Amino acid sequence: MAPVCVLVGAPGCGKTTVGQALAALLGVEFRDTDLDIETMAGKPIPEIFVDEGEAHFRTLERAAVAAALASCSGVLALGGGAVLAEETRAALVGHPVVHLSVELPDAVKRIGLGAGRPLLAINPRATLKHLMEQRRPLYAEVATATVVTDGRDPEDLATEIAALLKP
Repeated sequence: MAPVCVLVGAPGCGKTTVGQALAALLGVEFRDTDLDIETMAGKPIPEIFVDEGEAHFRTLERAAVAAALASCSGVLALGGGAVLAEETRAALVGHPVVHLSVELPDAVKRIGLGAGRPLLAINPRATLKHLMEQRRPLYAEVATATVVTDGRDPEDLATEIAALLKP
């Protein structure tokens, strides 16, 4: 069993929204590893960061991604920082991975300035810009396709991605 598509990208790129639209279009399940982590930990991600720290969160994230890659047969959305782990990048080899690319202005419009996102709690715009610059090469490394999401409708994006997935 393997996902029909794995979505990666920065916070605010549309992984959840586009992923849900793509799963509905394809008639498959949608799964988000951030939700898996919250279920596993029994608390929201911001609380994990406060109570146990980012290192603990990243450990949970690596385990959640590995489990999801082995058990999800639908559309899988990874958290924005999942690609930071070398073992996660290695595990994505051979999977159809779509990088949902977004520029800073659209990302800020979509997520606001940090509510519920622990890494964006202090100076959210500058932090988001830094995270995007740091992670963009990693998204490109794992992606089999890149789709620009700026100013686009989730259903249109889902249709484009579905076409990319056809053999």
